[in-house]
Amino acid sequence: MPVDVPTLDEIRAWPATVSVPKAATALGISRSYLHGLIKQGASPVKTLPFEGRHRVITASLVRLLEDS
Repeated sequence: MPVDVPTLDEIRAWPATVSVPKAATALGISRSYLHGLIKQGASPVKTLPFEGRHRVITASLVRLLEDS
């Protein structure tokens, strides 16, 4: 099943933080891969721990995508 990758303008309109699966979709990677990077401390985007989960900071995601 194909996944619709959001545009940069759509991502800019997202809330201040988003779920790891949503951020992974924007990056074009699997959520398990992004979870692994976060666990290793090697995430390309900034995250916040929140109630046992991580949230991705949208501004960090936008910066990364703007630079690529």
